Amino acid sequence: MPKLAVLYEAGQAVLSTFDLDEVLQRILAIARDYFRLPNVAILLLDKEAQQLCVRSQIGWDAGKDKICLGYHDGITGACVLKKRPVYAPDVTKDPRYICAAQSTRSELAIPLIAGDEVVGVLDCQSDRIDHFDDETIQLLTLFSTQASIALQNAHLYSLERQRARQLEAINAIAQQSTAVMDLEQLLARVCSVIQQAFEVSHVSLLLREESELVMRAHQGTLTPCIPPGGRFPAALEPWSRVIATSGSVIESDLRSMPEPKRLFLESASRMSIPLISFGQTLGVLTLHSSQPNAFRQNALLQSLESVADICATSIQNAHYVERVKQLAYLDGLTGIFNRRFFELRIMEEIERARRYGTGMAVIMADIDQFKKLNDEFGHLLGDEVLRQVSSLFHQQLRKIDVVCRYGGEEFAILLTQTNTQQAVTIAEKLRRLVEGYQFPGVPRTVTISAGVAAFPEHGKSRDELIRAADNGLYAAKQAGRNRVCLASPARAAVSGP
Repeated sequence: MPKLAVLYEAGQAVLSTFDLDEVLQRILAIARDYFRLPNVAILLLDKEAQQLCVRSQIGWDAGKDKICLGYHDGITGACVLKKRPVYAPDVTKDPRYICAAQSTRSELAIPLIAGDEVVGVLDCQSDRIDHFDDETIQLLTLFSTQASIALQNAHLYSLERQRARQLEAINAIAQQSTAVMDLEQLLARVCSVIQQAFEVSHVSLLLREESELVMRAHQGTLTPCIPPGGRFPAALEPWSRVIATSGSVIESDLRSMPEPKRLFLESASRMSIPLISFGQTLGVLTLHSSQPNAFRQNALLQSLESVADICATSIQNAHYVERVKQLAYLDGLTGIFNRRFFELRIMEEIERARRYGTGMAVIMADIDQFKKLNDEFGHLLGDEVLRQVSSLFHQQLRKIDVVCRYGGEEFAILLTQTNTQQAVTIAEKLRRLVEGYQFPGVPRTVTISAGVAAFPEHGKSRDELIRAADNGLYAAKQAGRNRVCLASPARAAVSGP
């Protein structure tokens, strides 16, 4: 085959498709057939890992066909270092030789150069000593330019396709942000769109709640290390750095990190991007890969930061809508949630406790002799006592707990992820707190009585739990007030529907 003919055929192979692996296989087949090379491969350079990794090969021994060599190791490494062909006419006499096939007797490594940068190596091996003469080396060097062009074309095509997918994702998220105002639904959709468009293993959204981060949504193929709604301190790395600097953080290898800090069991690398709206960091968008060193593309980071900006604005808008909705569930006098909200949340907490076995409890509390207090000191002072008791409860409980004014002087408290003994301890703490508090304008002690019921010991439905806690409250009143009574399991079972 004339020299020009083989170069023409290689050029046609390069132009025939934009699929990189298909192009490289065609080039390797031409090199094998025309130059009678039993072993030929293309290795691509990974600058960050400082390795040459086999991307496509013909004839290498099993187990050697997927290897990565050191940046400057072997004959291929010498070729990268010198930026010119390196030839070993007898590999048994060359200390740089690294065996890829037992049959190899001579090896020629030719750099693949894009611009002025080495991007890979065309590695040619023969089963004959000194197989490559000057003319063959020259022709293979020309031939390697076709492989370089193939790499450039495929890379550019891949970037364009990636940009198109990313633009579609940004547009889809922007549309979702205007169409979906429910926060939970918005977060779930955003995770799904990002995971598919950016082809990562998993996506999660962590939102700030005071000094903690809460996993509010996630989507992908990895196994979570924390339960839904799981919380952890925002002071942990790398999130503290993301929040403090308002900058993105890429972690290349998480494999030695403890499982909870990885968030997902198989996560090997991670990109964390702040969600910033009007100068406030609302949380962190995290992308996870099951492969180390997966996040290294500036173009990817720029697109994801654009996505994060849209997400942050959408989350802020959803917060506003959620706040407006909550106003319908707030008690006008005390500012805490009302009975309508309690009825909604208790169903959610029972379902969560049933599904995940995390436990939950209800406290029904009542201000003792409140009517007498109103009669003695007037309704204005009585209203102020209600506000003060509400504030005390709200200050002492966790953010994930719910305090509601159930009606009149009665309060209902939902304790999530709480067992029976913990609930009794909390109720007793609240009782002592109220008893020891000096209410302005009230010259005598104000006390409360409380009944406690826990899921599933005292009931497995809303009605059963409320009735059981009410029974406990009634027992506390009958026993002399200013005390906490735990509901009886037998009573809860009998009185339930």
